[in-house]
Amino acid sequence: MSRFGFQIVLGLLAGVVLGGVAITIGTNGTEPNWLTATLTQIGNSYVGLLKLLVVPLVFTAVISSIARLREVTNAARLAVSTLVWFAITAFASVVIGILVGVLSRPWLAAGVSGEAAAEPGRVGSWTAFLTGLIPSNFLGLEVDLTAKGDAVTATPGFNVLQILVLSIALGIAALKVGKAADGFVSFVESALAVVQKVLWWVIRLAPIGTAALIGKAIVSYGWASLASLGVFVVALYAGLLLVWVVVYPAVLKFNGLPVAQFYRNIWPVITLGFVTRSSMGVMPVTEQVTERNLGVPRSYAAFAVPLGATTKMDGCAAVFPALAAIFVAQFYGVELEWGQYLLIIAVSVLGSAATAGTTGATVMLTLTLSTLGLPLAGVGLLLAIEPIVDMGRTALNVTGQALVPAVVAKREGILDRAVYDTEPAFDGVRG
Repeated sequence: MSRFGFQIVLGLLAGVVLGGVAITIGTNGTEPNWLTATLTQIGNSYVGLLKLLVVPLVFTAVISSIARLREVTNAARLAVSTLVWFAITAFASVVIGILVGVLSRPWLAAGVSGEAAAEPGRVGSWTAFLTGLIPSNFLGLEVDLTAKGDAVTATPGFNVLQILVLSIALGIAALKVGKAADGFVSFVESALAVVQKVLWWVIRLAPIGTAALIGKAIVSYGWASLASLGVFVVALYAGLLLVWVVVYPAVLKFNGLPVAQFYRNIWPVITLGFVTRSSMGVMPVTEQVTERNLGVPRSYAAFAVPLGATTKMDGCAAVFPALAAIFVAQFYGVELEWGQYLLIIAVSVLGSAATAGTTGATVMLTLTLSTLGLPLAGVGLLLAIEPIVDMGRTALNVTGQALVPAVVAKREGILDRAVYDTEPAFDGVRG
């Protein structure tokens, strides 16, 4: 284990201890105690730093990645192959999620109180997804106007899906313009390098952020709430583990790639994804691991990894919504039919893009529930375990985002096997 990996493990353990201490201290009336307030502030600040960099990271990474395709032979074929393998692995992952859900269905909702049911604040829908594709302004800027008495507060926000669409359009335009776009592409690549450097600094804070976020989750929901949803947590991690040890190894074996070496090579990004809970936040690490440890050419990895970080989410968009939909149906006494299981598969394979840059799992779950006609209030039942399950989901997401470029590169004959087969050159922390 690298020094940074050891620091992350210490952060996890510290979070559990601090959360337990904060519960023991108790509250000051309705106010949280000093330790809870400190954990909350540090955790929120760390998440805020990651979110701060999502917009410039998506904008510069996607434009740069598409523009670099001019350096790649058979770029169109590589792009199609990437999307096909995204779909294949998503299909296998959602089937795993359904199977685990069906097997664990008798115990899934045991002990769960209906008091936690609540309509989600953000709801995914096909119409919202389609209309959201059209940028309303240059940076996908949204302003939420909230009236309080005589005052109106304007809260700016970003629609990352619109930024993704705009970035793809600009990247393709730069690709088509050719030499005349060299100055623009150079500027974007320079901006990307600066954004990534800042992001590396934020990533180095991951052990501190992890301790605060884990501690805050334990204080917020308590041991009893987490225990009541224990069957769901165990079932979800069983599903994620099956994708790790069955689906992905099968894909690697089918394409002639050693399984154990693959996991050794990408271990840095798995651990970072687990603690940061952000596919976009660790995207530069995923790209570095894909290039330097797996031997995928930079020109192709720079396209496939950013695309995967925004649309390839086997944990959040396949295993989790399938299992959660079965959980909600079980809680409300709704018997799912085969046609509805097929709908879950269709939503997971086709709807991943609807989660781009958002709190993907929640949006994807509401999209799945609304498609099946299940109560959206069921989303509230799972909020208590969101921090716990999101760690595993994100770790699986980033694994798939590194897997597909390696597989496609191998099939196209551009994978450097000498790099793939040697000891990892990159440990997840840039010096």
